[in-house]
Amino acid sequence: MIETFEDLCTAIYVLVDDLYTLVAVPHDHRPGPRSPFSDSEVITFTLVAELVGLDEEKRFLAYMKRHYAFLFPFFPERSRYNRRRRNLTEVTNRIRRLLQAATWDLLTPEERSLGIIDSMPVPVVGFHHAKESHRWHNKASYGHVASKKQTIYGFKLHLLIGQCGLIIDYALAPAHHADGTLAGQLLMDNANWVIVGDKGYINTALQALLSWRSNVQLLTPKRSNQKDQLPEKLTKEINHFRQMIETINSQLVDQFHMQRNRAKSVGGLCARIIAKLTAHTVGVHLNVRTNQPLLALKAFDLI
Repeated sequence: MIETFEDLCTAIYVLVDDLYTLVAVPHDHRPGPRSPFSDSEVITFTLVAELVGLDEEKRFLAYMKRHYAFLFPFFPERSRYNRRRRNLTEVTNRIRRLLQAATWDLLTPEERSLGIIDSMPVPVVGFHHAKESHRWHNKASYGHVASKKQTIYGFKLHLLIGQCGLIIDYALAPAHHADGTLAGQLLMDNANWVIVGDKGYINTALQALLSWRSNVQLLTPKRSNQKDQLPEKLTKEINHFRQMIETINSQLVDQFHMQRNRAKSVGGLCARIIAKLTAHTVGVHLNVRTNQPLLALKAFDLI
């Protein structure tokens, strides 16, 4: 049971260090001496900061140095920590994927029976400043967010999750891309699954291809002007299961600050998104291991 911040740091470090040994150590051929503050500790700091909602590096490092130097006696300088955190993005993502697979294996068949796909906006420049000179030109774009009836300048994060709340996969694209254009990328590697999406994922050709190729049924509500409508009961069930993605989106925005990510470049944005998604997966995994509600991630905000 994780009851204190010290428990949280210890549990995540043990988990990360074991997985780091699998995904990084066999490929690490760097010459020279190593920092006393290990890569596993860098990743641990990153994930703990995300889980407790203190992802501003300066504040988090100051908090750790002031209160928990006995746990991590060798603290890096902030710019060095930031550089190492970004350099470890691919390792962090490999850890996320291993942990996601391990968590999936611990779930019941009922918890694995359904998938949900959706997108969330990730703005990088305020809408009124997007026309000014900035570093995101030719990278981000304008996009419409139907659920909020607003236009943003930035990206959209497309998520594939299990009905239990475990994030399975993701894709990041400039905001002007329609939701349905990313569905194929996220769904092609799956098989024998039912996946629920909103009207933005209506794509008759893709739905037929997924069904024929992989026995993946992509279910979406019908538009009002479509000839063949779904039964009213099925439409209600689709809307019911889609509430799960709203919970995930709310966590990513409120606890993990996905839309207030402070990124200054595409590389920095990707590093932060991977850190946030990995931290979310770590939280779900720890809850599975300790028989807690899977999405009770607010319980990890222990400071």
